[in-house]
Amino acid sequence: MSSYDIAVAYRIYPKVAKSALGLPFSGDKLHLSEVCLRSFKESLGSMRAKIWVLLDGCPEDYAALFLKYFDPPDLVLLRLPGIGNQATFGKQLDILLEQTDCEFVYFAEDDYVYLPDQFSRMLDFLRTYDDAHFVSPYDHLDCYTCEIHRFPKWVRVQANHHWRTAASTCLTFLTRKDVLRQKRYLFRSYSWRNHDCSLWLSLTKLSLFNPLEFLRFVVKEPLFAKIIAKAWLYGWPQIFFGKRMNLWVPMPGLATHLDNKALSPGIDWVSIMNVLAKRDDNHAASGEQALQPVAPPRRAGR
Repeated sequence: MSSYDIAVAYRIYPKVAKSALGLPFSGDKLHLSEVCLRSFKESLGSMRAKIWVLLDGCPEDYAALFLKYFDPPDLVLLRLPGIGNQATFGKQLDILLEQTDCEFVYFAEDDYVYLPDQFSRMLDFLRTYDDAHFVSPYDHLDCYTCEIHRFPKWVRVQANHHWRTAASTCLTFLTRKDVLRQKRYLFRSYSWRNHDCSLWLSLTKLSLFNPLEFLRFVVKEPLFAKIIAKAWLYGWPQIFFGKRMNLWVPMPGLATHLDNKALSPGIDWVSIMNVLAKRDDNHAASGEQALQPVAPPRRAGR
């Protein structure tokens, strides 16, 4: 029996995404990567993870980061020659399907900041509910602001935390290996130029069956129309014949994607990052260890 609680495929690239510009650390990708990785480590808490690291065109400093925060026996460092986003996701898929260390698998991207000691909430939720097929740590702001996400949602409370269903998320998520195996062909379509949102809509079967809404999107929101069209183009077998899958997200999020226009709501992530930055500068000046974990602020009314 495996001693690991989770198998992780973590992909990292040595350039800052445009969406992260303006956020703390965004001028230095190595520094930003350390903040994100340290927050991931702190979020795991006592959980033990086996981690495959996809170093896509990264200098050796990036490999050293993982060796700084994780024990070498728990790491597999894979150096790739800058093969890009779609190709690295395909490799994540292959790795997590082929590994035999754990049934619970996690796709991780390098531009997420996590709350400390919170990752286990996702795993507990997935283990508890049979209708939880996928779990994301990111409560995407689009779910509150975009018309494509306006539909009825289910809400649950577990361990004093709220969870709700979602139509889509990004490509950082938790699932079971057997669920991933069942839907591997649809996930592989991302490497064939499918859109990530389209992939998820095919799985959840939400926001796809209103032709008048689609025509309105063609006129007013062409990006949404393109997303729906790609969902049908790549995912029609799943839409017609596959089982509807449930994607659950926490409220507030347990992590945020570093998108300066779509941080996970309910938590002041910029303040958390600024505190980390200040502590890092102070500790570097004094010779102390940098990047100590930061407790999340309380939400208003709680």
